[in-house]
Amino acid sequence: MRKWIAFWNILLKDMRSYYLKPPNISWGLLFPLVWVAMFLIRSGLGLEMLPELLPGLVSLSILFGTTSVLAVTVTFEKKGRSFERLLLAPFSLELLMLAKTSGAILFGTANAFVPILAAVILTDLPGMNWAMLIPATLLIAVSSTFLGLLIAVSAREVFEAQTFSNFFRFPMIFLCGLFFPVASLPVFLRPLSYALPLTYGNDILRGSIAGTSLMPLWLDFPVLLGSCALLFYFSINIINRKWIT
Repeated sequence: MRKWIAFWNILLKDMRSYYLKPPNISWGLLFPLVWVAMFLIRSGLGLEMLPELLPGLVSLSILFGTTSVLAVTVTFEKKGRSFERLLLAPFSLELLMLAKTSGAILFGTANAFVPILAAVILTDLPGMNWAMLIPATLLIAVSSTFLGLLIAVSAREVFEAQTFSNFFRFPMIFLCGLFFPVASLPVFLRPLSYALPLTYGNDILRGSIAGTSLMPLWLDFPVLLGSCALLFYFSINIINRKWIT
C-alpha cells in the first residue's frame, strides 16, 4: 500500500509542477489545432477532409504532448539531484519510472481527445470504432512516453534532451504515415517507417476513424506492445548503468 501511495504522490507532484502549467496546456491544445487548420486550408476541401486527417492529428497530439515535457523534466531533475532522492525511496526502480511517466501518459491521452472531440462536434464520423480508438490512443501515449523517457535518460543536459526529441519527432511526422501514406515514401525509407511504433499506432487509428488501415490488427497491437516493453527496458538499463552504478 505504501508503494502505491508513493506512486500517487509522485504522479500528483509531476502533474502540478510540470504538466498542468498554462504553457504546456496551451501548447498541447494549440499545436494540433494549428496543424489541422493548415492542412484543411492547404487542401481547400474543407471539413470533409477531417476524417482522413484526424488519425494523424491525434498521433501528433500524443507524440508532442508526451515527449515535450518528459524529455526535459527527467533530465532537469537528474541535474538538480532531486532524482537521486527519489532513488532512495523504498520501492523498485521500475515502479518509480512508471510513476514518473504516468503523468506524461495521462497528458498525452488528454491531448489526443482535444481534436477527437472537435471533430465529433464539427463533422459526422459515423464509422468511428471507439473499441479500437481508445486502446490505440493509450498505447500510442505509452510508447511515445517511453520514447521520451529513453531520450531523457540518454541525455546529460536539458538542451541535449530537447535536441534529441526534435531529432526523433519531426522526421516521424513524415515517416509514420501521419499525413502522407507510407506507400508514397521512397522504397529505402519504408523499412525505417516500419521500425517506428507510431506507424502501427497511427494505422490502428486510421482503421478506427476512417476505415483505411493498411495492416491487420493482429500485427499492429503486438508491435505496439512490444515497442513499449523494449523502450522501457532500454531506459531502465541506461538508468542502472549510467545513473546508479
